[in-house]
Amino acid sequence: MNRPGVGFAARPVAGVAVTLAVVLTALSGRYGFHRDELYFLVAGDHLAWGYVDQPPLTPLLVHISTTIFGETPMGIRVISTLSSALTVVVVALIAREFSATRRAQTLAAICTAVSGFVMGVGHLASTATYDLLAWMTITLLAIKLLRTNNPRWWIALGLAAGIALENKYLVVLPLAALLIAVLITGPRSVLRTWWLPAGLAVAALIATPNLIWQATHDWPQLTVAGGISEDDGTENRIMFVPLQILQLSPFLVPIWIAGFLNLWRTPTLRWARPIALAYPILCVIVLALGGKPYYALPLLLVLIAAGCQPTINWLTAARTRSRRTTLAIGLTLTALTSALFTLPVLPASAVNFAIPVNAEQGEQIGWPELTTAVANAWHQIPEDQRARAVLFAGNYGEAGALTKYGPAVGLPRPYSGHMSFYDWSQPSDMQDGPVLLVEQERAPAYEANFTNCHQVGTVDNGVNADNEEQGTALVLCTGTKAPWSQLWPALRRYY
Repeated sequence: MNRPGVGFAARPVAGVAVTLAVVLTALSGRYGFHRDELYFLVAGDHLAWGYVDQPPLTPLLVHISTTIFGETPMGIRVISTLSSALTVVVVALIAREFSATRRAQTLAAICTAVSGFVMGVGHLASTATYDLLAWMTITLLAIKLLRTNNPRWWIALGLAAGIALENKYLVVLPLAALLIAVLITGPRSVLRTWWLPAGLAVAALIATPNLIWQATHDWPQLTVAGGISEDDGTENRIMFVPLQILQLSPFLVPIWIAGFLNLWRTPTLRWARPIALAYPILCVIVLALGGKPYYALPLLLVLIAAGCQPTINWLTAARTRSRRTTLAIGLTLTALTSALFTLPVLPASAVNFAIPVNAEQGEQIGWPELTTAVANAWHQIPEDQRARAVLFAGNYGEAGALTKYGPAVGLPRPYSGHMSFYDWSQPSDMQDGPVLLVEQERAPAYEANFTNCHQVGTVDNGVNADNEEQGTALVLCTGTKAPWSQLWPALRRYY
């Protein structure tokens, strides 16, 4: 049985994790809610075993976080912050599995904490935040399975995979990549055991409630995924390699390359070859599906964990100050650039500098301003007609913002045909008055469902942030061309 070389560097790793948590907490209240977070707030008020676009775990965690810590940008992100801190610890544990010394484990924790991807997902409450921790945990358990050849680890793997499936189905991708890698390189003995189907049964049991929900709702999540691939697949493939480098950090590239070579070439780590091979296999799968480049990033963190011991060896081989200085400068630049492009450190008025690299920065700005603009347009409707009027948002971010901020400025509950908003509520046929449409871009085919439409306002976030909602058109129509019950199915949007 292979064993890790040394004990766990608990104190320094915990120090790195706590430092990351402190930084994320200090900045979590700047800017505002992200569009996805506004959607999760409403989803948390409609807890279910599934949603059109995702399983139930993230809305549940958001509901728990805001119930305990408050319905604010800071409150919604507490569990996300803790999740990212735990991710740092798990990556250091993975490094230990590869016989890394305490210094190398600490380096693995630092590299994880300063990487752009971990900072970015740690700042927001998102499915990717919890998915990253799930992937790291599953990989750690898979590594233990391969290292010890103890088939009982399949049960723990099944438990982790089942919970991960209640957050996002993407977890099947690294699992598929690892399975293919084991079939290619071995050891295939870990597959020839009844503990494997037992682990699969555990995963299936935990995932069953959401799978039943999806099956009874005609698998809408597959429709959403297909739409994402169709809309963004070509761009995702073109940007795949550049974003693999940029979204972690260019300065970490030598470390993860060293990690791949370490797992592939080191005789004592021969058992870990499938872990190295799983990354390129996962890249091929993601490229074939047209998935987003960040889908493959978690396995790069595993390679970074594997590359930290060779990096420490490189530092100590020459015992020269220049090598230590090079590493220190690289990590410092990684931390600074990651923070600049993934955390709200810039004034909101300067966010356009970061948006070309990380568009999510801009999606946290301008929601109160959008709501105010909508309220100004709404109050153009004669007061005696407002009881029968409808406020209709074009996407879930707009609908979430209007739900959150609208009551304070006299707006009614918004309706939307986007994602699960379609299922949560629809206008009554008695609401046969004017309709105020919130449209990112005016669409004649869309407006053809309504009568006498004309633009009565434009959204301006006040800082010229070049995000998706800047310039959104507010279009007032005198009514619908058919009762809402007949019109509603045509207004459904999955992406």
